Amino acid sequence: MNGTKYANAVGAVRAMENTLLGKSDIDQLVNARSKSEVDSIIASKRGSGAKSDGLAEVWAMLREYAPDCKELEILLYRNDFHNFKAVLKAIISNRDPQHYYISPSNVELSVLVEAINTKEYDNLPEYMRDTAAKAYELVTRTLDGQLSDSLIDADALKAMQKSAVRYGSGFMKRYADLLTVCADIKTAYRCSLLNKSAQFMETAVCGSDELEKDALIKAALGGAESLFSFLEASHYSNAGALLKESTAQYEKWCDDVLIELAETARMQAFGAEPLEAYFIAKEAEIKNLRILSVCKEFGADKETITERMRKLYV
Repeated sequence: MNGTKYANAVGAVRAMENTLLGKSDIDQLVNARSKSEVDSIIASKRGSGAKSDGLAEVWAMLREYAPDCKELEILLYRNDFHNFKAVLKAIISNRDPQHYYISPSNVELSVLVEAINTKEYDNLPEYMRDTAAKAYELVTRTLDGQLSDSLIDADALKAMQKSAVRYGSGFMKRYADLLTVCADIKTAYRCSLLNKSAQFMETAVCGSDELEKDALIKAALGGAESLFSFLEASHYSNAGALLKESTAQYEKWCDDVLIELAETARMQAFGAEPLEAYFIAKEAEIKNLRILSVCKEFGADKETITERMRKLYV
């Protein structure tokens, strides 16, 4: 990942960063009075004749410049595991799995469908094979979709951590760890509210170097207040305080810390990190636009919309 291997890709990403929405753009969007005005502001930022720049298009561009970058693929592991989870449910319930498949993804729909129908997982990426076999057996044996979902979600994070060590930079390892912390705290909180068993939590909580799994589970088994006390004494006391106040504020914090991490990779001249940071930035921007659209649809005031906007990359 070192040297000038992705110098051309970094140059292209630098140019594309100019089309990302900044604070003044967000302010205009918050103040926009109609959807057509919102669309006009975005089109003006993108430039006339600009192609769609959804995540699938951004991913395709990045892969053109870095087709062999295993580290970059880690960004889509969560989509891969989500798609397996969704397609598994669709096939079991005799529905069309096409409706539940999301992109971009490292694994094509046809590969997932064949793996589930044949119960042969060799054509799946190595990081998914064991999870696919375990999840299929679990859901068909217990008919507990929630437990199967929890297994798949936790294994997605484990796969990210493992591959980040194997292929990635310090940036990607930190990204995988932060994602895991955010997910584990939220999972532990939900489990504490629903009085989930230690066995369920053992499956649902991933664990990381940042937040030890057994200690988190033990705290959650004591209830929400026990969990908050545990978080207060950890490096994530601010996250715990926000979660205690509201899940919406906590989720905003999770998104913001990921963007703050991406900013550390933004100014690197070489390597895959600026490409990964740009993809993370696009994810955040799309989420901001979705939040803004929903808020306007339900008549939220400008102050509320502004409070819910995530941190910007530019």
